[in-house]
Amino acid sequence: MPSTELLIAFFVTSAIFAYIPGPAMLYAAAQTMARGRWSGLTAALGIHLGGYVHVLAAATGLSVLFHAVPPLYMAVKLVGALYLIWLGVSLFRAKIEGSGTLPVIERKSARRAFLESITVEVLNPKTAIFFMAFLPQFIDASATFPVWLQFVVLGTVVNLMFSSADIVCVFLAGAMIARLRRSGRAQRLMQRAGGAVLVGLGVHVALQKS
Repeated sequence: MPSTELLIAFFVTSAIFAYIPGPAMLYAAAQTMARGRWSGLTAALGIHLGGYVHVLAAATGLSVLFHAVPPLYMAVKLVGALYLIWLGVSLFRAKIEGSGTLPVIERKSARRAFLESITVEVLNPKTAIFFMAFLPQFIDASATFPVWLQFVVLGTVVNLMFSSADIVCVFLAGAMIARLRRSGRAQRLMQRAGGAVLVGLGVHVALQKS
């Protein structure tokens, strides 16, 4: 494995990147705001599992295709952006079910958030580019472990760090809205806020130049 100094730099840099608010954190927060803490946590889990697709892609060199074939990168990027916008619009249109003090949005929404979040992360080419640009800085070609294994180990660590940040974001969002979920009106406002975040993310991704 890389030297101790290189590993320390890797952990520090990864932690900084992980806790800078980004699309994954906002997506998990949006799911929490619209559907509750459980949906936010399952969304974070889905993002985490989707991240391993990019870890394996980096380890096998498949992400290089995004550099070599720019139209492919743009195509995946636009598909992902449109998917985020579609999810946001779906939240706006979702019906509130149940009665009493804690109305909820669709009983099976946690499972849906889990599956949707995997798709969102897999369709995010910037994650693939990040792994291909970031991880090689900490790969030691002369180390005992093969390069592909170093990619997998370091990529897994990065993915875990990013997921820890997503979970923290979910709990913070859950704490903020806990007292607001005692009325259907407040729940509807949280639902629309979550939908607005997703639509905004989709538009942001689509308009980014790289």
